[in-house]
Amino acid sequence: MPDWLEHSVQVEVETPMELVWSLWSDLEQMPRWMKWIDSVKVLEDNPELSRWKLATGSLEFSWLSRILKVTPHQIIEWESVDGLPNRGAIRFYDRGDSSVVKLTVAYAIPGWLGRLMDNLFLGRVVESTIQADLERFKEYALNAQAEKEQI
Repeated sequence: MPDWLEHSVQVEVETPMELVWSLWSDLEQMPRWMKWIDSVKVLEDNPELSRWKLATGSLEFSWLSRILKVTPHQIIEWESVDGLPNRGAIRFYDRGDSSVVKLTVAYAIPGWLGRLMDNLFLGRVVESTIQADLERFKEYALNAQAEKEQI
């Protein structure tokens, strides 16, 4: 029986919601700011499904993910349908000239792995990694905003 671990992190991005939403909702661009995500490929015949590959060190996982809910400028919710069990949501909060991006991700780990590794240690590593991912997204969005303003 797997154990589920869940983490939530957030960042405030000093760019308008329209830009933040358009950058984040382009799933195939996520490896640009998500350290452990090696690739994302949206299926052409079913855009609600995407194939994800996570790679860190010698560990590599893949999964097929299904978008469960999309409310533009508010939320994208997903769950895996095969491969690495995971689910989560990315929420967006419009603050006028800035946007808050909150990522909640949950993943199942085999019980033996949970016993092998202290869940608190694993949790701290994952949480610090996804917080750093959001900080990289913030920089990505700020650079995109600067490029847009130069045009």
